[in-house]
Amino acid sequence: MQSGPTSETLARRRLLIVDGHAFAYRAFFAIRSLSAPDGSATNAVFGFIRMLTKMQTKLEPTHLAVVWDGGLAPERMALLPEYKAQRPEMPASLELQLDQIVAFLRAANIVSLVHPSYEADDGIAALTRQAMEEGLEVVIASSDKDFMQLVSTGVRLLNPNDKTEALLGAEEIRAKTGVEPTQIVDWLSLIGDAVDNIQGVPGVGLKTAADLLRQFGSIDALYRRIGEVRPERLRMSLQASEKLVRRNQQLVRLNPEAPYEVSLEQLVCKAGDAAALRQLYARWGFKPLLRELEYASPAADLFPETAAAR
Repeated sequence: MQSGPTSETLARRRLLIVDGHAFAYRAFFAIRSLSAPDGSATNAVFGFIRMLTKMQTKLEPTHLAVVWDGGLAPERMALLPEYKAQRPEMPASLELQLDQIVAFLRAANIVSLVHPSYEADDGIAALTRQAMEEGLEVVIASSDKDFMQLVSTGVRLLNPNDKTEALLGAEEIRAKTGVEPTQIVDWLSLIGDAVDNIQGVPGVGLKTAADLLRQFGSIDALYRRIGEVRPERLRMSLQASEKLVRRNQQLVRLNPEAPYEVSLEQLVCKAGDAAALRQLYARWGFKPLLRELEYASPAADLFPETAAAR
């Protein structure tokens, strides 16, 4: 059972942003077989709830949002029609559970955001910018390396694939990649991203890209001083790939101006609707969650309120 926010928590404000599809996929594959009394699959739903509750307990956020992919950004598709084209289709059993996860979020009074023309990445970038402008700490829960570009003094990452559950800040990003968070866009533009079907510069791997950015600072400076690059084979590859690298910068850079019209006040953590949650848990056959809900006193212990919401 999760207790209410501590005095330390209430003294600062923290926004937890969850990459919805990433966590749904992780939950789906982490629990291979689980079904409701009616036979419908519930493995992703149960796993998602468990992971989200665990994060709330660990981080004690005062604000919370789950952001979903709504579609591929037209701007990126215009630059690269094959953008993310190689990704396999979502398993049908998982797709059927997404509406159930959203139903849980609604009953738990957790804001769920989606925009039909934007990827979750851009929505998360927009919420991060908004929260930083209003003085909130931000934790982004996702395994997507693109989010490393958002890390700063007040923004950290929580990678669900990292068993240490460590929050990654600028120091950890430097140790992991060899570059600063502000250089991540250029770093990814040089090495490419096979997951998103983005080709990198031939012959430029993780270390070479980091070495180049440590030497020149940025892609702009690298191409201004391209004659200094050694060996010749690397210089020629970079020269031949400049157009590709410039395109990659536009593909990789997240859009913090994505039009997600939500106020931070709407994201304040509130008590869940115990009756609605009880109904859902019973329908899905989630006996452990039903017991936790019944034993919680008050029921809001599972979904803590902030002082402002009380």
